[in-house]
Amino acid sequence: MSGYEGIEHIADPQTRTRTIEGVTRLRQALSAEIPTRTATDTLLLATWNIREFDSGKFGYRSDEAYYYIAEVLSRFDLIAIQEVRDGLYPLQRIRELLGPAWWNYLVTDVTLGVSGNAERMAYLYDRRKVRFTGLAAELVLPKPKNEEVEPVQLARSPYLAGFQAGWAFLTLATVHIYYGKSTAVDPRRLAEITAFSRTIAKAADKLSAAPQPGPGIQPEPGNLILLGDFNIFNRRDVTMQAVTDAGFHIPEALQSVPGSNVDKNRHYDQIAYFQRLSHMYPTGRAGVFDVYEHVYRLDDAAEYASERQKRPGRSFKDWRTYRMSDHLPMWIEFRIDDADAYLSGLKA
Repeated sequence: MSGYEGIEHIADPQTRTRTIEGVTRLRQALSAEIPTRTATDTLLLATWNIREFDSGKFGYRSDEAYYYIAEVLSRFDLIAIQEVRDGLYPLQRIRELLGPAWWNYLVTDVTLGVSGNAERMAYLYDRRKVRFTGLAAELVLPKPKNEEVEPVQLARSPYLAGFQAGWAFLTLATVHIYYGKSTAVDPRRLAEITAFSRTIAKAADKLSAAPQPGPGIQPEPGNLILLGDFNIFNRRDVTMQAVTDAGFHIPEALQSVPGSNVDKNRHYDQIAYFQRLSHMYPTGRAGVFDVYEHVYRLDDAAEYASERQKRPGRSFKDWRTYRMSDHLPMWIEFRIDDADAYLSGLKA
């Protein structure tokens, strides 16, 4: 991350020291748990629902929180971010801290309607590794044939975008599925996951980010990947089955990782690919990163007492999720250099 010099300008000495120590702990833990980014060999793909980013609910995030969030994001090449609120300052601030010469973002407009929560969805990517191909769209569910009634659209429109990293072309589709009742299978949640997965799968041949070789010629299938907050409680219920029944596969490395909520007992966030992968191969390394083992720890509650008093009424455990998030970032590493296989094929 390139924006460390701003830490010295934090006015309060106690906050400045705490931020330095927090960033240091994060750096050490991230280096131990997340593979080192490479120039060309691998792609580190992540998804993170950053709670109310940044609505000001229970106070706008401080510089301290932005330094921590940026440090985590800096360890990945391409990140899908959910729950970005109507203002663009959070993405602009993160880009500034990461280095605007290298990093860029794509973002949707604001989702209207009560259930949409005035949210945007975004992709953040390092241009040294990842190239935006020009494909970007928000999904609208089509009306089925022979039906007069228009389908109920998803509470938040899924966001699709095309990228190239090394030999691999990726079409990503990120979602923040309706939550509803706090039960494993909310009817609308299941309906949204089912409709989204089936619609994307049916349109897969039209969504390739790979270059089209000529008029009327279909491009290579590329890699169609769903990722984001599906609000799936566990991997064995029908909400997860709706994704896999549509032809999507959870990489093996992600099938055994802990849940992505703070308590690690809910599998809200998922990454899944359609049918097969092309020119990209899971390395077997994946996981969720627990930010709260290193910053905003429960033992740190007393240090934030004055800041919390500005918006009282929440426990520290809950309040801190408006500093970082109530979700943990999920990530997976892919190998994207296919030169050896290509050269070997030329011999045949």
